[in-house]
Amino acid sequence: MAKINFGGVEEEVVTREEFTIQKAQEVLKDELVTVIGYGVQGPAQALNMKDNGINVIVGQAPEFKADWDKAVNDGWVPGETLFPVEEAARKGTIIQYLVSDAAQRTLWPSLKNCLNEGDALYFSHGFSITYNDQTNVVPPSNVDVILCAPKGSGTSVRRNFLAGAGINSSYAVYQDYTGRATQRALALGIAIGSGYLFPTTFESEVYSDLTGERGVLMGALAGLMDAQYEVLRRNGHSPSEAFNETVEELTQSLIRLVDEKGMDWMYANCSATAQRGALDWRPKFKEATLPVFDDLYKKVKSGEECKRVLESTGADNYKDMLEIELKELRESELWRTGAEVRKLRPENK
Repeated sequence: MAKINFGGVEEEVVTREEFTIQKAQEVLKDELVTVIGYGVQGPAQALNMKDNGINVIVGQAPEFKADWDKAVNDGWVPGETLFPVEEAARKGTIIQYLVSDAAQRTLWPSLKNCLNEGDALYFSHGFSITYNDQTNVVPPSNVDVILCAPKGSGTSVRRNFLAGAGINSSYAVYQDYTGRATQRALALGIAIGSGYLFPTTFESEVYSDLTGERGVLMGALAGLMDAQYEVLRRNGHSPSEAFNETVEELTQSLIRLVDEKGMDWMYANCSATAQRGALDWRPKFKEATLPVFDDLYKKVKSGEECKRVLESTGADNYKDMLEIELKELRESELWRTGAEVRKLRPENK
């Protein structure tokens, strides 16, 4: 492991230079990896491993026709590399459990009976294990239980892999029955295309992940955009101007500078007026939102967010209700404006 100083705190990370794809192939040479679920993370991780020379099959319920057809279109062959869930699970020595958190709870009674002694049960989220008092996902004692969690969507995991880059991932071992759990987790992390791997625990992963998704990464970001756009429109600014000042400049310019060299680099490459305003208002936004983040983390840690997730996403009409909410977003003036602005980008003309 490489020791890296992150802001004054030393951590150990695993890079692709020290744990090469050749080493990953050696660790996994006698394994058959079964990817259960071809929805969000499943396609990216399965295809990346396949491209990296790992023995992979996919388990997907045929009745979910869209996901089954997607797997077929991606080159998985029914009866050869694509099977119904339980049949695929029985074949594998490493079971990547990549269906949704609600589906993991539903499928677990049948899936656990497919595990053999010495198998590895792999997650990309600590949810089901951490909140097993609500999910009832309690693995048998004679298997490894490991985690590799890419810090990005499945689309980004695949896109970055094809571009020769990678999405950083955390990894964890919850149960080491074989004595090889850590090596298996690291090999799989490299095989799915991780940029580098950093250690965590199942509990820590899910607490940070749920907080991040509800906070800066998705929920807070969307809420801030809604608020700023609304204020600009109420004060007479056109939809195009309000969208460009709220979304387009962030996504097409400023966030790329942050990605390149950090927040201070972005500030240094903006006007003095922008620098001064941002530095003055930053503490005000922190003060306003810190209580919200404290409340969010408390609800994540207590399991309250888990309960809401399972109740909502497990409902029979969840997909219908989700589409109503997404339609509301899509058809809002802000995001209808965004659709038109994107069409005007040079690369889309």
